Amino acid sequence: MAFSADELRVLRRALAVALHPAPLPDEDVQDCLRLAESLDEASREAGRLRAFLLADLARYRDALPGSAASYLELLQDALAAGYDPGPAELAALRTLDGHPVGTALLARCETLAERSVRQRLARGRTPTAPAPRARLLALPGGRAADEPRPKPQTKPKPAPEPVHPQPKAPAPGERPVPKPSEVFPPRRRPAPPSGQRAAG
Repeated sequence: MAFSADELRVLRRALAVALHPAPLPDEDVQDCLRLAESLDEASREAGRLRAFLLADLARYRDALPGSAASYLELLQDALAAGYDPGPAELAALRTLDGHPVGTALLARCETLAERSVRQRLARGRTPTAPAPRARLLALPGGRAADEPRPKPQTKPKPAPEPVHPQPKAPAPGERPVPKPSEVFPPRRRPAPPSGQRAAG
């Protein structure tokens, strides 16, 4: 992810405030919020691109062996982007026996898969999706520091629904909603011609 000069300036100020809390002008708070929005959008876009790449990879994998060249190219791109190959990739690469690029990628994917399994076993748990990054709502010393925190509201219990709801009668002065057959009457078929044409 690349930052513009302005974004780096805002990021540097935000980090300085995080290390040494001090009141911030409203403009700096707004800059930090815009930067947080930009980062959120960039991470969402990266997620969309990753999902697209993995869907493309699955399509090419399902079309093997005819799509071997495209599949291997996409797999190399996915591995360069940090993709952790699973059993489906290993099985697909094993079907490409004799393909030089496929053989090299199989060795690389086996190494990556083994490393991934060892890391999971070392942690003692199954892999989980990373928690979404919390939105930046306020910075220390910003406008939100002066405002009292709202108390959490309890949700009211919904009223029980009647077993058989009765249709409501229209209120006086209100017109009832017309039925589609009233608004769009059925088309009439044209009457057949009364006289027949003579051939000739």
